[in-house]
Amino acid sequence: MSQKTVAIIGASSDRTKFGNKSVRAHVAQGYQVFPVNPKGGEIEGLQVYQNLSDVPAEKLDRVSLYVPPTVGLSLIEEIAAKGCDELWLNPGSESDALVEKARAAGLEPIVACSIVGVGMSPHDLD
Repeated sequence: MSQKTVAIIGASSDRTKFGNKSVRAHVAQGYQVFPVNPKGGEIEGLQVYQNLSDVPAEKLDRVSLYVPPTVGLSLIEEIAAKGCDELWLNPGSESDALVEKARAAGLEPIVACSIVGVGMSPHDLD
């Protein structure tokens, strides 16, 4: 079985932010992690992609959002075009409009913490 893939949109180099904790949690659980942040660079030793379309995976198992709902709304078409089995809207990234737009694009959003979703607690990563 191949390694599961995840794009963390809103990944952060700040280890106190959930966008960083999610990168570390997914790596710890064996995912191939693609941090996405317009600033680019490197997070936790991983190359950062400026856009989801730059991620070198044909389709992703999971996309996890750590951006405000207004930013998420602008990314739904790009997420749908890339394709993913799971779209996680983490606390603070979700809105009714975003859930509605994701469903209209053929995605079924999971409104929950993706760190907890991989069996870890964000507090384990403090």
